[in-house]
Amino acid sequence: MATSSARLIVHGAAAASKPAPYPPGSHPRASISLPSAANASSIWGSKSIKPQRIATFSPAIKPAAPVIAMAGDTPSRQISGKCFVVRDNIDTDQIIPAEYLTLVPSKPDEYEKLGSYAMAGLPPHYGQFMEPGKSKTKYSIIIAGSNFGCGSSREHAPVALGASGIQVVVAESYARIFFRNSVATGEMYPVECEARICDEFHNGDDVTVDMERDVVVNHSTGKEYALKPLGDAAPVIEAGGIFAYARQTGMIPSAA
Repeated sequence: MATSSARLIVHGAAAASKPAPYPPGSHPRASISLPSAANASSIWGSKSIKPQRIATFSPAIKPAAPVIAMAGDTPSRQISGKCFVVRDNIDTDQIIPAEYLTLVPSKPDEYEKLGSYAMAGLPPHYGQFMEPGKSKTKYSIIIAGSNFGCGSSREHAPVALGASGIQVVVAESYARIFFRNSVATGEMYPVECEARICDEFHNGDDVTVDMERDVVVNHSTGKEYALKPLGDAAPVIEAGGIFAYARQTGMIPSAA
C-alpha cells in the first residue's frame, strides 16, 4: 500500500511542572496534522474528522500491535475466534471503569491487570466477558451496535481491550475519539459493518473477520456480511500505532 503523504508534527513535551520520563526529543505526546480534509479521509477511513488535530494521547500509553495471522512475512488481515456481543452506546466507562485508570499501560504487569478489568462496567445481562481470576478473555472478537466507545476520551479503553486479548471490534458505528484512539494506539482493529449484525450474533459464535475481502463470517450460522474497508488506518494499526508507523515510514527518526 502506498505511503500516505501525511505530515507528522510533534508539538512538544509534557508540562514543565512534571518530570520528563523520556530522553529529550523522544517524548511520545504528539498530534497529527494533515494538510487537507481529503488526506484525513484517506488515513482514517470514512470517518468525518477535522484535519487539524487527528490524534492526541497520553505518554503513559505504550502501544502494542494486535496479534494477527501471518502468511510468510506479510500480515494477513484475517482474524478468527469466538465473539462477544454487545449492543448500542457502549461507553468507555463500561469498557474500562474510571477506578482503573491509575494503571500505567507501559508497565507490563499493569498492562496485564488493565486487560483483566476490560468490560468490567457492562450490565450483567451481556454475560461474562472475563472469567474470574483471568487476565485474558476467551473471546478475540467483539460484535457491537452503534456508537461503540462513546463517552470520555480515555485512551485506556482500546488499550484495555487489546490487553484483554481482543483483536478486532466489528460495530455498526463508533464514537469518533474511540476510533481515533484505537488506530493511534495500535491495540485492535475498529471495523464497521454495513449491517446491524449485533442482533444476529450470539456470545460464543465462531466468527472470522476477513479484512482482505472486507467481510465478516458467522460460522455458527453460515452467514456472511460486508465490512467497510479500513483503508490506510490498517497499516498504522499493524505497525503498532501512530508513532511506530511514523518511525517505520521515516516521518520521524527511529528510536535509538
